[in-house]
Amino acid sequence: MPLVACITAVAPLRSEPSHSSEMVSQLLLGELATIIDEVKGFLKVQCQADGYEGWCQANQVMLVSPLVANEYVQNPPKYCADTVGVLKNKDGLTQISIGTPLLLKKPKLAKLGKLQWQLKKVQTVAAGSEAFTQVNIEKVVGQLLNTPYLWGGRSAFGIDCSGLTQLVLKLFGYQLPRDAKQQVNHGEVIGFLQEVKCGDLAFFDDAEGNIIHVGLLLNHDTIVHAYDKVRIDRIDTEGIINTSTKLRTHRLRVIKRIIP
Repeated sequence: MPLVACITAVAPLRSEPSHSSEMVSQLLLGELATIIDEVKGFLKVQCQADGYEGWCQANQVMLVSPLVANEYVQNPPKYCADTVGVLKNKDGLTQISIGTPLLLKKPKLAKLGKLQWQLKKVQTVAAGSEAFTQVNIEKVVGQLLNTPYLWGGRSAFGIDCSGLTQLVLKLFGYQLPRDAKQQVNHGEVIGFLQEVKCGDLAFFDDAEGNIIHVGLLLNHDTIVHAYDKVRIDRIDTEGIINTSTKLRTHRLRVIKRIIP
């Protein structure tokens, strides 16, 4: 199937080929996707990173050769490590989110097919090069605190609960699926809050038992999650307690350790 790469900082993936349709996810600059269908200026694509499908605006991606996909395997991209980085090319400056993949040809030059950018204000990190420790986890989480909640969001410009956990773990070399109901199938169960380590994921359900929310535990009684914004709240055996309102917002279902 034809292969495309995202050429804007963030490209919405929608449930239908329409600008008014629900945004279900996003592509970040440089992410690859395969074309499934095409309708009136929209492409239905499947993101290679997490297998998620949606409709994107055709002019926000470009066709690339399979050689580009091979490059991603042979020379894995570095990720933007700044909350917001700045690239520059002939069209001017582009702001990119933490977690944006960059194929570096030189320390300060990123290329994607026929396009290239200078890294104006961008620090980069290789996936998994930083140890999955409390200090490093808290550093990444700290960069995303107060990011506004955005349904379908996967970036520092707006993010949802599973987008947050996916982004954080991606930087440490682990690719999670897109949705919380998919992410819960990964890792090993941790039976008690007192046994958690920083970086474990907590999943929450609704009255029907459907997984509807996920957050990242900082310790046995503190969780960071995207709910109105990326925030730190308290957690106990029943669920999340909002530190601002003191009200319980989510019911705990299970805790999973994704990275041992």
